[in-house]
Amino acid sequence: MKKSIKTFAISTAASAMFLASSVMAADQKIGVVNFQEVMGKIPQTADIMKSLEEEFSAEKAELAQLEKDIKYFQEKKKRDSMTMNKEQIADLDKQIAEKYQAYQIKGKAFQQKTGARQNEETSKILALVKQAVDKIAKDEKFDLILSSQASVYAKPELTITEDVIEAVSKIN
Repeated sequence: MKKSIKTFAISTAASAMFLASSVMAADQKIGVVNFQEVMGKIPQTADIMKSLEEEFSAEKAELAQLEKDIKYFQEKKKRDSMTMNKEQIADLDKQIAEKYQAYQIKGKAFQQKTGARQNEETSKILALVKQAVDKIAKDEKFDLILSSQASVYAKPELTITEDVIEAVSKIN
């Protein structure tokens, strides 16, 4: 009998605690933000992509030229190999290999450099987005704002993505 009373008391206490936490959760204001959508719609992202494109246009053109040269030499070898002697073919193979090696080295450096710059600029934009989210949370008295990727489901009325896009778009 003592055991059943003890079990009943513990069950009642646990239920009361669960009910109390549910009631407290109901009083909280929660928002959800889709950061991918924000990043895709704010003008700062487009501006940064355009400036990065301009910044790396010369290197991109150089890589494109190397690629054209490689294709040209490969086609020349395919087209003219029957009329070329072994020395000319070997020279052409050497040119193709040199161009390809230069392409590989410059391409890898290009990817690393553009990736680093893109990460740098993305960090700046994310700081602006965080600033906007913090301001919205403070102004509208949110207790919790989640990333939409962190939640399985959220009611549409909990989404503040458009508010964040609007707030970040105003920042310059």
